[in-house]
Amino acid sequence: MKKIFLLFLLIFFNFKLTATAKKKEDYLALRKRMVQEQIIARGIKNKKVISAMLKVPRHEFIPEKYHKIYDPYGDYPVPIGEGQTISQPYIVALMTELLTGKTRNTRNGKRKKILEIGTGSGYQAAILAEIYPQVYTIEIIESLAKQAERNLKRLGYQRVKVKCGDGYLGWQEYAPFDGIIVTCAPDHIPKPLIEQLKEDGRMVIPVGEYPNQILYLVEKRKGQIEKKATIPVLFVPMTGEEIKKKRVR
Repeated sequence: MKKIFLLFLLIFFNFKLTATAKKKEDYLALRKRMVQEQIIARGIKNKKVISAMLKVPRHEFIPEKYHKIYDPYGDYPVPIGEGQTISQPYIVALMTELLTGKTRNTRNGKRKKILEIGTGSGYQAAILAEIYPQVYTIEIIESLAKQAERNLKRLGYQRVKVKCGDGYLGWQEYAPFDGIIVTCAPDHIPKPLIEQLKEDGRMVIPVGEYPNQILYLVEKRKGQIEKKATIPVLFVPMTGEEIKKKRVR
């Protein structure tokens, strides 16, 4: 009887391991297709960005209850709870490439410390962590901040530091930053973020009232910012104390 029970356990765990491996293979195939069709085909050229998009398991940042409703690697935003979504893959790749540059060697180059505003699922932070040695990310919704932190740690992204708070105030303790990426849309560029951006640093930020938002590449030169409009986008509007005050200019 004991032998039969042990045999049953062996078969069960072998089946489970095989099913898990098959699932990983399926997700990898989906990720490869996503990168080819949504990233490379749409003009993303930076090899580090492409490699990060291929490596980071996007489905791990989407609650499992949504997996049967949405393709985790589809070309659209997917709900993550609290009325928030994980951005479509192309937008994540585009914002990362704008921050990084099309061919910049980021690990040995100038940009090393990155601040992300609007952690959401933690997916963008994971992409950044594949490229940069230090990533700091802020989320105003406490439940999402905790969920993202758990997921990032579970997946091995120990160098990502997560904070719950008003991202438009930046993170003074770790400033200045070589780059800042904002994944929610204010109606202006918050002054603390400009102040916490290093000289010659870059910021990627969607600006404007919903639904008329433009994604800007911002560079800091001699203490002043230079803005370059890129594409129209739709992001979650500004939240937190700044939407009430709208005084930080």
